[in-house]
Amino acid sequence: MACSPWSALATLAAPTTSLLVLSYVSSSLVHRAAYGYDDPYSPDAESPSPSAAAGALAPRKGPGYPPVLAYYITGGHGDFVRVTRLLKAAYHPRNRYLLHLDAGAGAYERARLASYVRSERAFLEYGNVHVVCRGDALDGRGPSAVAAVLRGAAVLLRVAADWDWLVTLGAADYPLVTQDDLLHAFSSVPRDLSFTDHRADSESHHVVVLDQNLLQSTNAELSISSGHREKPDAFELFRGNPWPILSRAFVAAPDNLPLTLLMYFSNTLDAAEFYFQTVMANSPRFRNSTVNHSVRFDVPPPQGMDMDLRSRYDALVGSGAAFAGRFGDDEALLQRIDEEVLRRPLDGGRGTTPCWAAARDRRPSARSGETLTRSGRARRAGGWRA
Repeated sequence: MACSPWSALATLAAPTTSLLVLSYVSSSLVHRAAYGYDDPYSPDAESPSPSAAAGALAPRKGPGYPPVLAYYITGGHGDFVRVTRLLKAAYHPRNRYLLHLDAGAGAYERARLASYVRSERAFLEYGNVHVVCRGDALDGRGPSAVAAVLRGAAVLLRVAADWDWLVTLGAADYPLVTQDDLLHAFSSVPRDLSFTDHRADSESHHVVVLDQNLLQSTNAELSISSGHREKPDAFELFRGNPWPILSRAFVAAPDNLPLTLLMYFSNTLDAAEFYFQTVMANSPRFRNSTVNHSVRFDVPPPQGMDMDLRSRYDALVGSGAAFAGRFGDDEALLQRIDEEVLRRPLDGGRGTTPCWAAARDRRPSARSGETLTRSGRARRAGGWRA
């Protein structure tokens, strides 16, 4: 049976790519320069602001206080506006944020993003927003997408050890609850639980791919083999939503199973839909600490009707989800979420000040972010709380 050179290469490259994935991920654990991130709050930052030099404010954390979420937010070329909008909508002083523009974005876009972070008063005061300096080459369908998340998680573990959950979001995502409400909801959840939609995989075999993004610094398409890989006997495959919420205990666990499965999925199509789900379901330590829900809801596609905006908005608000994904050209829908759900001002306009910001302005000397208020909208979280 004839096959293209790329297909043959994809079939033969499985062992090599497995080693590349391992070295690609582990390099972020060795030295900051291997996977640099912009940190305007460190002594090495260029031209630190007076606020940063004086030391960032630190909301109280630990037992008896609300949890801390670590957000890993990704985007690509042309996503500056969407990433910064998402950051502002999901921002809270208690949390940590790592922003990553992949290799499809230019150096100017990353510099612009870092400059924006340095210019925002709240980000400087609390020192909790960081920007990856060098974008990873990746394809969302390949193992490079999993490797990028693992490296982002490693950076967040190195930046701070006080967070409880890793939340992965893309530029096309948006919150459906305020951060005050979300932190309040998670306050009653055991902090070793992870949230990921998953189900047993029904496929008998899987396509073999070569993800060239693990080999180079610019985005490239996957090379798909004509061959297939049979399902393994040593573990059962699970598949689900590629945007999980992972407990810190899971992310930092020194188990061998995640490394073994990382090698298996290093040549698998849609690896992000399999990797975390399969690790959790096959791990004796974590199989009973996983909630089968991604806490997400996909945005209904537009239908072109007069009542379409209202019906799509009602579907989002009534979903009970904390986040929605796959927003397209939906400015009117996002504005309505901003105004009616998040109660946040439009860019350049007036609006309701977030609770933590209002507390900061009333009590300048306080380490704000310690007190959370719960609005009536928090009751929607009941659909996914454990």
